[in-house]
Amino acid sequence: MRIDCITIFPEMFSPLQHSIVGRARNKGIFTFNTLYLRDFSINDYGQVDDAPYGGEPGMVLRPEPLARAIKSTGVKEDNGKVIYLTADGIPFTHKIASDLSKESHLVLLCGHYKGIDERIRESYVDMEISIGDFVVSGGELPAMLLTDAVVRLLPGVLGKSESGETDSFAKGLLGWPVYTRPEVFEEKKVPEVLLSGHHKNICAWREAESLKRTKERRPDIYEKLKIDTKFGTT
Repeated sequence: MRIDCITIFPEMFSPLQHSIVGRARNKGIFTFNTLYLRDFSINDYGQVDDAPYGGEPGMVLRPEPLARAIKSTGVKEDNGKVIYLTADGIPFTHKIASDLSKESHLVLLCGHYKGIDERIRESYVDMEISIGDFVVSGGELPAMLLTDAVVRLLPGVLGKSESGETDSFAKGLLGWPVYTRPEVFEEKKVPEVLLSGHHKNICAWREAESLKRTKERRPDIYEKLKIDTKFGTT
């Protein structure tokens, strides 16, 4: 997989050199490139933004640099996807991450200030994704989150592929509680069922705990699960 990220702050992406994603990058499982938007600026001063029409406060990224940067990646020729990270996009989910992990080329577009010219969204962007109901200063942090979520689903990234299959959201629910040694910590014991060696009982406990945690913490997911089950779609 190839991921290109268009940004005015390429120095922000050093976290992707570490941990699981960093190892996958070093193995050549995917490539990650930053394109400095000012390299595609409209003048020698590196201008890439301008005041919005209508008198609204703030600045907007101009369409010309964005279009040139997107075209330079060859993403359209590769039948890849251009993704704009924006607070008014569709909510990012495990399902979207899984679908994107099957793509060969992604271009992540990091907005800043008040955002990007709407004409770029209309003509060049394939998906608009939000990481939550809040606003951050730019698209760089959302782009890193999306990259991490997508890359860890690529074959060969996780030491054991089964590990990802039991993560929260992988099967539509939150994950169950997990424990490790010591068996007793500050007078709290590991649940006996996990020490029993009885695989069937352990699986039943995990399923029950997963449902309980989902109901308590994400009733929206739990209610949808009940509806889908009722109509036979799970």
